[in-house]
Amino acid sequence: MNRERQERVEIEEASEVLPAVSFPELDPERVRVRRHHLLNEIGRPSGRRGVTAVLRPGRPMAVAWATFTAAGATAAALTFGLSGAQSRPDVPPASAASVRLLEKAALAADARPLPKAPPQGYTYVRTIGHSTALSENQDGRMDRERTSQNLEQWTSVDGSGRTLERKGGEDTLIPESPGKGSLNAPTFEFLAGLPTDSRALLDMIREDAERNHGSGSGSTTGPDQQAFVTIGDLLRGSAAPPDTVAALYRAAALIPGVFTVPEAVDAAGRTGVAVARNHDGERTEWIFDRSTMRLLGERTVLLEDNAWGEAGDTVTSIAVMKTGAVDKAGHTLQ
Repeated sequence: MNRERQERVEIEEASEVLPAVSFPELDPERVRVRRHHLLNEIGRPSGRRGVTAVLRPGRPMAVAWATFTAAGATAAALTFGLSGAQSRPDVPPASAASVRLLEKAALAADARPLPKAPPQGYTYVRTIGHSTALSENQDGRMDRERTSQNLEQWTSVDGSGRTLERKGGEDTLIPESPGKGSLNAPTFEFLAGLPTDSRALLDMIREDAERNHGSGSGSTTGPDQQAFVTIGDLLRGSAAPPDTVAALYRAAALIPGVFTVPEAVDAAGRTGVAVARNHDGERTEWIFDRSTMRLLGERTVLLEDNAWGEAGDTVTSIAVMKTGAVDKAGHTLQ
């Protein structure tokens, strides 16, 4: 099946697994501000907020106005996904169905209200789930053990306070405060300062991935997979402004090798539709609620038998239960 026909089939499949979703009407002032921002973006390098550097030139904006409708946004994302950072030539672009799903998730995220996060407050994230650990027994064989990944985490909005983690009823303060934040230790203010242009954002994430997982690093992950993992970690493990969340979804649609999984179950037993990427005998899935397009969680499924389990086993599964902002570490959301 040629690429054009395959994309038509995927779009038809996406229409079946992604029914039309109704989003709240945006405030007219937000629409006016977005249009003004978009006009300013045309013909200049990729947009940014704060002082975050744009690491590569912006992508062409030939279909910019199409992003104001869901169907147009899908076409725009497909077009943008064919340009930009270099990747392995044997990995196809993100599938049409995955681009459509990620655009729906971006539109839904952008329509949600901004979390009320005071500068001296904390963002709160509660997740449940499990991972798989290997240990050597007395016979020299490897035993598999499921370990709990249930976690509550409070992160200082401005990075001035230490991060509090609660596991199994026990509280632990991370020794150092996150400060200005980073991709590996994000704060709300750090996330609010990321580029909202998807290409500029992916370029920033890929530069970090190239530095730590690119050629000569000794890592087998590779920059594309690491970019997908990094975005997944930011989406699952932190509370971020709506436009940052939307930009992260659109950046993921630019990563080669992303596709859809029609049905997936998170650690809380909730069923949804997923976008995924295969790497090194594993499939990493981000699971979304079909009706709201809110991220439910993430899981890793084996594609082949190995020490961690058999093909089809879920070796890691994390469900996002609560995200938001509170005034003090230790306080929870209702």
